[in-house]
Amino acid sequence: MPTPYTFSQRAEKITSSTIREILKVTERPEIISFAGGLPAPVGFPLRDMNAAFDRVLGQNGRTALQYGPTEGYTPLREWVASDMQRRGAGQVGTEEVLIVSGSQQALDLLGKLFIDPGSNVLVEAPSYLGALQSFSLYEPNYVTVPTDEGGLIPAGLTDERVRDARFIYALPNFQNPTGRTLTLERRQALVQRCAEAGVPVVEDDPYGDLRYAGEALPSLLALGRQAGATVVRLGSFSKVLAPGLRLGYIVAPAPIISKLVQIKQATDLHTSTLTQMAVYETIKDGFLDEHLPAVREIYRKQCGYMLEAMQAHFPSTASWTQPEGGMFIWVTLPQHIDAHELLARAVAQNVAFVPGAPFFADEARHNTLRLSFVTVPEARIREGIAILGRLIAESHATTSAATAVKPEAAESVPGAIVAGAESTTAAARSQAL
Repeated sequence: MPTPYTFSQRAEKITSSTIREILKVTERPEIISFAGGLPAPVGFPLRDMNAAFDRVLGQNGRTALQYGPTEGYTPLREWVASDMQRRGAGQVGTEEVLIVSGSQQALDLLGKLFIDPGSNVLVEAPSYLGALQSFSLYEPNYVTVPTDEGGLIPAGLTDERVRDARFIYALPNFQNPTGRTLTLERRQALVQRCAEAGVPVVEDDPYGDLRYAGEALPSLLALGRQAGATVVRLGSFSKVLAPGLRLGYIVAPAPIISKLVQIKQATDLHTSTLTQMAVYETIKDGFLDEHLPAVREIYRKQCGYMLEAMQAHFPSTASWTQPEGGMFIWVTLPQHIDAHELLARAVAQNVAFVPGAPFFADEARHNTLRLSFVTVPEARIREGIAILGRLIAESHATTSAATAVKPEAAESVPGAIVAGAESTTAAARSQAL
């Protein structure tokens, strides 16, 4: 609708998030939602965080409530640097750590730092919606790197693809949306190729501590420093403590951090001092080593419930990933099934998920979808997957024409979802979240 306001061209290109539109539907209590990528609230350390805030305010309240340095609370930065060293990244200095207001802010800061209109940015296919949304504000030219069941294919980083690329964005552990994990061999090949090509690697790893199967693998930061590659690592306390804290960090060479500090000063001055101090107070004496095993067990069980139900109820024509950690399962349907149309039918049966098309920066695959298993009780997982499996089987048994969304089903879903095809192009990437 026309407005009396004159917005910037950048603002005019921003539209509503596809996932947020779906989440409006999932607010209805009868909906079994596999859509939102939310951590399990039962894993939030309420007592420990409450005690930490009390100690900080009681012992050092005036400092906690004051402005702080843009770089972040020094003891927390030192903890992050030490943690990176413990994980094999070699010597990491405090000057290489910036505390940010959630890793989503880190993505925005990196977009401001690296991307000019038309800049080439390498991304996986599919990739994290929030990153595509954030980067798209700066009008990049996305260059897709091919993937398979093993994730990103380093051999796909051809001379043509890497030419003039500002960076490659990768999620090596339990990737959102697919749940895939990059193998050690591919990690080594990726950082080696990027070192040769002079392309920085942005390693986004919010889920790495949520491994409940398989063996832990070295970070791209650790491998990159051995190979001479520039790796910018993003970490978050959202999944290991709680997302409401809005606390994350960037680990990168000091010159990059220095410029990011300048950009952050113009963005929000600094991250919440109180939150930083409380998080440090919580984790400083090894709390995460005690806390995370219980969280991993929650996620392991939830994932198991969903995989068992899918094995029992999904037709053999569908395939899906088997994550070793994280929160997501990626489903590939027969080519003639459109996940947006399937969503409308599923919501009519009180089940929701996220269609896969918006996760692609260029050519969308409409026969894919993402399922999140973390926040749904076991009985509801099994009930919802049984319904979804039946709908997939029905769709497969008919022609694509026969699977068109019925008017009454379409009314159950916001129009932005049913018309989701428009959000699959790079131009509409700002819908992603």
